[in-house]
Amino acid sequence: MNFLKNILSTVIGIFVFIFLFFVGIIFLGLVFGGEEKVEVKNKSVIELDLAKVTNDYGGKFNYKDMPFLNDKAKKDGLSDVLKAIEIAANDNKIEGISILNNPLNLGVAQTKALRDELEKFKKSGKFVVAYSNVMSQKEYYLNSVASKVFLNPVGELDFKGLSSSILYMKDFQDKSGIKMEVIRHGKYKSAVEPFLTNSMSPENREQITVFLNSIWNSIVEDISKSRNISVEKLNSIASDLSARTPQLALDNKLIDVVAYEDKYHDYIKNVIGIKDEKENYNKISILDYAESTIEDETFSSKDKIAIIYAQGEIKSGEGDVNEIGEGSMRRALEEAREDDDIKAIVLRVDSPGGSALTSDLIWREIELTKKVKPVVVSMGNLAASGGYYISCNANKIFAESSTITGSIGVFGMLPNLHGIATKYGFNSEMVETHKNAGGYDPFQPIDNDFKNFTQEGVENIYKTFVSRVAAGRKMTFEQVDAIAQGRVWSGTDALKLGLVDKIGGMDDAIAYAASLVKAKDFVTIDFPEYEKDIDYLFGGNGFFSSLGLFQSTEMILKEELGEENYQMIQNIKSLNSKKGVQAIMPFEVNIN
Repeated sequence: MNFLKNILSTVIGIFVFIFLFFVGIIFLGLVFGGEEKVEVKNKSVIELDLAKVTNDYGGKFNYKDMPFLNDKAKKDGLSDVLKAIEIAANDNKIEGISILNNPLNLGVAQTKALRDELEKFKKSGKFVVAYSNVMSQKEYYLNSVASKVFLNPVGELDFKGLSSSILYMKDFQDKSGIKMEVIRHGKYKSAVEPFLTNSMSPENREQITVFLNSIWNSIVEDISKSRNISVEKLNSIASDLSARTPQLALDNKLIDVVAYEDKYHDYIKNVIGIKDEKENYNKISILDYAESTIEDETFSSKDKIAIIYAQGEIKSGEGDVNEIGEGSMRRALEEAREDDDIKAIVLRVDSPGGSALTSDLIWREIELTKKVKPVVVSMGNLAASGGYYISCNANKIFAESSTITGSIGVFGMLPNLHGIATKYGFNSEMVETHKNAGGYDPFQPIDNDFKNFTQEGVENIYKTFVSRVAAGRKMTFEQVDAIAQGRVWSGTDALKLGLVDKIGGMDDAIAYAASLVKAKDFVTIDFPEYEKDIDYLFGGNGFFSSLGLFQSTEMILKEELGEENYQMIQNIKSLNSKKGVQAIMPFEVNIN
């Protein structure tokens, strides 16, 4: 027995030693090494590589158990990219910006903000050019802002309008015996519709048609201005697929040059003034440029505007860059309102919603904050359902025309396995001291009393949600209820309905917040900071994963299944795992 104990203790000792040795190496690297900033050389061209940019905010993480791993905020969010482009416009070392085979993972509203910043950059007299082998519609939307758009001679340009498809599963449930019990309020709250029917409801078809047309109109209006092509002509091109080949795209003036990539680089060299064919121009990626030029202004003596990023689904707990949790949001709002140097707050919301309870907790923190200093909301791609809940009581709400918002409705969903249990001979029985003591049993048909109590809870939360909106937007309950019912609206339509105040981006929201407190000379400070423990280090977003030392389960599955299949599985898993009443958008919208 002692022999086995000695072996076990030796093995454990070896693992502990290896772990501590590894951590020690990392620590020494951080102390004596650190990342060197990339030097920005004369006559440089920024390559707008956005493959790793998905969120507005890169995030800052504090590791409670290992504080030496704490670092400054990452400079890989869209907000950093926008700041870097603004700096580059006045940087004598930067000649222009190249958008080269740029895979785009941003939403439409984010892409709009990027286009707007590139338009400002062009006004400095510097160039923006773009080249692609293949362009999706969203990538073309971005690339169309360039002064010259190149396309590979055997490449493709996708320009055909927008569509949305939803997978319905009612018949599958009936055949399999696996059923989702749904309790909802809102005839447009179609997050649960695939479990109730095998076809799209007229209400859902109506709302999808309205907001897809609204988003498409916003896209083609911007392209029309950049390319000097009428909206009518662009719609005709989309309907007839008249840009399906490089030559057709050229003939219809969607692009300027059909050529291979070497000719594209020759063009840039010619613009810069490089005559030697063998000489290359200096290139620097946008994220390296952001890291090299954006200064941390936390300790500035100027007035401060806090930007608090609420991005991802709303859930309980701490939260991180892809998930809104009450822990990090509460600390961010408390710190911002208690810091005398921070004069106003801009809440940047990019969320489809989520937990109704967490949404209300964040709403309460905003109420407390408003008593001390103004809160202005800037909506990104999504501020729907719970995302709208945490926005509705702001002093002012800004949205992009293509923002998806509204979806004021709630639902609860419970898996029921009675059918499959009966089919395979399982039987569940319960003993109770009181008739409602057992609650919900997924192996028995849903009890009517339980269903009625749950429906009552959903109705109460819906009434609370609508009341919050009515108070925040200075509307009556009846006015909000008429445009609620879970219906989704574009930013343009939300403005007409009074759900938002202005069409504009985050810069507009920041400028308005500054005007409220008469701050003319100010800096912006990013929040929140996420507190994580040692387990998070090995996760998909953790420190070690960012170094490429460990591959997360998510990364492995994406490689094996492909991005689209992995995302479909995650969507089904997400719906099935939701606990409590949800205030979440009725479906996911991905525009390619």
